[in-house]
Amino acid sequence: MSRTGALHLASGLGGLIGKEQVKSSVEQYEKYHDLHGGEAKSRASNYADVANKYYDLVTSFYEYGWGESFHFANRWEGETLRESIKRYEHFIALQLGLTDGMKVLDVGCGIGGPLREIARFSSASVTGLNNNEYQITRGQELIDLAGLSKRCNFVKGDFMHMPFPDDTFDAAYAIEATCHAPDAVQYFHVQDCQSQLYFISLTVCTSPWQVGCYMEIHRVLRPGQPMAFYEWCMTERFDPGNPRHVAAKAEIELGNGLVDIRTTAQCLQAVKDAGFEVISAKDVAEDSAVPWYQPLDPDAGASWTSANGFRLSRVGRLVTHAMVKAMERLGVAPEGSVRVSGLMETAGEGLVKGGREGIFTPMFFVLARKKPNLLTGTE
Repeated sequence: MSRTGALHLASGLGGLIGKEQVKSSVEQYEKYHDLHGGEAKSRASNYADVANKYYDLVTSFYEYGWGESFHFANRWEGETLRESIKRYEHFIALQLGLTDGMKVLDVGCGIGGPLREIARFSSASVTGLNNNEYQITRGQELIDLAGLSKRCNFVKGDFMHMPFPDDTFDAAYAIEATCHAPDAVQYFHVQDCQSQLYFISLTVCTSPWQVGCYMEIHRVLRPGQPMAFYEWCMTERFDPGNPRHVAAKAEIELGNGLVDIRTTAQCLQAVKDAGFEVISAKDVAEDSAVPWYQPLDPDAGASWTSANGFRLSRVGRLVTHAMVKAMERLGVAPEGSVRVSGLMETAGEGLVKGGREGIFTPMFFVLARKKPNLLTGTE
């Protein structure tokens, strides 16, 4: 059961960061980003710290606003936000052909909302990989409450250095997660005659693509098996010479713990460079009857038909900000909580700007597969 009360929001704020360190952690996090004098190069070399600080600080806000699944979804007219999120998760399970007995990897699983839904829907066994201890602890609580401990589990680890042997999983997916991968790290692999994989170097390169993360997914998948993901990307409409576009991109990165948002073309090329065969690729936002950013946009008919719908709206975010401010003054929430709430507002504003102008999508969908091993006939 997700935590949606104000006291849960206050008590969870900061995650495993000491309450007396929340303010300094927010300040350290902000300094990584362009809007506070930071640079993408610094974020890339410290990507794990960027993501961990971000999710320690904001996870209680996400759960308060979104529930257990921290992602967007394309929506049909008359469909609630929650219904669209479940359908979105079911879609990826169907595209992967998940069934009972399959071992599946959720890359960057958050607190496991999609993981649990997909396990229930498909009867597959799902392992969630996450590098944030607070989210894993919270996710395990929710797995136990859902009675899914025999079908779902979490593993702490970095998706650039996955703690799994080669050829472990029957399928893998990521929902708005691999966008946290650094933009300057790439693995180079070599195979010997026994088809054993060795890491021979970790090299900084000029590629702005998250090849390293995709290569790790490729490594842990069995030959012939599929990967699917929804990725946060800048679209072909993004103009790096347009100050308004650049500012919106910087707001999205600051408000969402990102290193450097890649374009759809760069993302697709990275999948191919990692060794995958691309089956299909599409910006799902293009077919959404309701704008994907509608829950955040006061001018797009944001729905207040549920508590989550209200909390995500601009008015709801302002109410939450005022509530957090009061709780911080009273000592219920730690010092620095208002700064964290401000990050959430920056995220919302940047996402709406990116969505309105069509320069950003949180749902570039790619379905690919690891090529079969022709030497062994493994499919």
